[in-house]
Amino acid sequence: MKKTILALTLAICATAPLSAKWTLKPEGAPVAVAKSGLTVVPGAGWNSWSFRPGKKAELWSYDGPVLNQIEFIGGVASGEPLARERNKKDKPLPKFNPKMLPTDIAAAYEQTQRIVTQSPDFTVEAMEPVTFAGHPGVKFSYRFTKPEEELTRRGEARGAIIGGKLYLISYTAPALHYFDAHLAKAHAIMDSAKVN
Repeated sequence: MKKTILALTLAICATAPLSAKWTLKPEGAPVAVAKSGLTVVPGAGWNSWSFRPGKKAELWSYDGPVLNQIEFIGGVASGEPLARERNKKDKPLPKFNPKMLPTDIAAAYEQTQRIVTQSPDFTVEAMEPVTFAGHPGVKFSYRFTKPEEELTRRGEARGAIIGGKLYLISYTAPALHYFDAHLAKAHAIMDSAKVN
């Protein structure tokens, strides 16, 4: 297990831009995320990464992105992908449509993550309605592995279409220990979400 985590850490460091850095978030004060009107209140110990997975996305972690991460997706407009396009020609990402149903949001997230993480088995396991940032939204849980890894990751996401744009927060961590270790902290951040 330790060898797997070390290998994952080295792989992330190798693919991240050299200029990417981490910044400790101020505890207890609302902060805007994902260059959008989405604000959340961080608890102690969360750090933001200067590397962004998309124009309207931001990553935070408590122990490092291999062990846990929260992704914020803020204000994705009609026709835009949920993440940065890496290969538009051969592997285009699904595009957001404000007429999507909650099940469509989960499906678009799943398809996006299958391409971004290159996961052969990304699966949405459960879905239910939820209030997100004061609006009717969707909550879904998921599970996946990455190629050539034995480490299973679990995740939970909440999101809503607000003013015709998609806002979503996801929490992902290895299923073994790390997912449960900070799930309550991730829930507190999701519960604090507001869209201005």
